[in-house]
Amino acid sequence: LMLITLSTWPAKRRSNKTGSRTAPKSFLSDSQWLLIEDLFPDPPVSKRGGRPRIAPGQCFVGVIFVLRTGCGWDYLPNWYPSPATCWRRLDEWTRTGVFQKAWHRLLGKLDGLKQIRWDECMADVFASKKRGESVGLTKRGKGTKVGVMIDANGLPLSIVITGANVGESYIVETLVETSVEGRVPERLIYDKAADAEWLRKSLQRRQVELICPHRSNRVAPPLQDGRPLRRYVRRWKVERTISWLQGFRRLVTRYEFYDDLFQGFVQLACLCLCLNRF
Repeated sequence: LMLITLSTWPAKRRSNKTGSRTAPKSFLSDSQWLLIEDLFPDPPVSKRGGRPRIAPGQCFVGVIFVLRTGCGWDYLPNWYPSPATCWRRLDEWTRTGVFQKAWHRLLGKLDGLKQIRWDECMADVFASKKRGESVGLTKRGKGTKVGVMIDANGLPLSIVITGANVGESYIVETLVETSVEGRVPERLIYDKAADAEWLRKSLQRRQVELICPHRSNRVAPPLQDGRPLRRYVRRWKVERTISWLQGFRRLVTRYEFYDDLFQGFVQLACLCLCLNRF
């Protein structure tokens, strides 16, 4: 018989505070849900009776799970409402513009807290592959372009969903026109794809200064001053926001045939990025 003497007693294992090893971390805190809860009303119960509807907060978190993980609706875990229920709520909220209203409210709150910088904005486009509406054919195949405009802090201010065969200069003009807050930035930083004479003049009429380098094959006289072009080094911020958006795996590969549902997912992703600031 051998006796082993320990100089120190082994440390106790960390207790499982969640009580479950399979339930994931919540995508939404209670304080965040209170900011937008009134925009997701529960309709009154019908006089004919029937089963009561599931609370909108549970369905909202279920839709975020599909958006974040990119899984199919049939693979939604059983601790969320049924896949059909979550899909119907997504369709309902997209048609009524609830995601757009919630996004607009949070941007208004952040603007009141002076956390949105309108003096300098950036924009860029990323592609989402698959089929459906608003899909264009290019040399590299079919796809959808998602344009996004952000402020200097990385907050998404507007989005545009188009086919992959639409030029980026047209997307830039639409991004400025469809800003959620209805305001235009003082300066807009973009890459060489926006180097078009008509776009510079169009933005100049809206009192927006376009900062983008000239293309290598440009024939017209140069118009971009080198001093404002020094701001171009901060264009990495829009690439960072795009990486945040592509962290929502449902946006990387488009599975929605109807463009309004896909746009609803993009709006929900922008809404989640704004919720993270609270």
